[in-house]
Amino acid sequence: MSQLSGLYAIWLREVKVFFREYSRLIGSVLTPLLWLVVVGKGIGASIEDEESFGGYGYDTFIFPGILCMTVLFQSVFYGLYIVWDRKIDFLKEVLAAPLHRSTIFLGKVLGGVTDSMVQVTIIVILGYFIFPELRENYTVQSLAIVYLFMFLLAVTMTSIGLIIGSRMESPEGFSLIVSLVVFPMYFLSGALFLKKNLINEAPYLYWATVANPVSYAVDAIRYTLLPVEAFNEFGLARDLAVLGGFCIALLGVGTLAFRTMRL
Repeated sequence: MSQLSGLYAIWLREVKVFFREYSRLIGSVLTPLLWLVVVGKGIGASIEDEESFGGYGYDTFIFPGILCMTVLFQSVFYGLYIVWDRKIDFLKEVLAAPLHRSTIFLGKVLGGVTDSMVQVTIIVILGYFIFPELRENYTVQSLAIVYLFMFLLAVTMTSIGLIIGSRMESPEGFSLIVSLVVFPMYFLSGALFLKKNLINEAPYLYWATVANPVSYAVDAIRYTLLPVEAFNEFGLARDLAVLGGFCIALLGVGTLAFRTMRL
């Protein structure tokens, strides 16, 4: 078996598992919509000054953050499948195949990324109908930028999930550790607020957002879909450089984690 054939086989298996779990697909779509309705409309109803959000409603303002949330949660929790594969001994069969550990890791990453991109695409399409004010910004160029950053975020977060999963022995332990990772990353990403407002009020939180890879995806996607200069907090070039750096670094760490993984 060639490495490329093995990579394709692992990716295909992960994609087939995903499309057979309808409840997982439905739940991953309903959760972001719940955030848009409850948080977007709920908090938005108590905010009278829309100028703070570039003239957009609060629910529109957080929509790019909801896209990143979809990718973040789906990608990181994808690592749980490594724990289950170990429990049912499927992972032993894969590791016994004449494949490099790096090939197995990349196949898993591509499977997780594909799952995330399918789910977030549904939210992107729904956003076109939910937010009429964004339709003019749904251009080929803007969507290409949005998908580029969502792809990089998905690779980064899937790698984190697989790294954690490769070191955990129980689903309960994995869920606990991942919850401690994803919620701070999401809330400190600026998905629900402008990060620059923290500089004077809570500078330590601002620097936490700067160290958070999700912040750069939120920043780029928000400025692309809502082209207000105030939303361009880091700049697209820096967003791409930093998120791309995180992506490459975590792919390297993940490959090493799989090479040293014990069953």
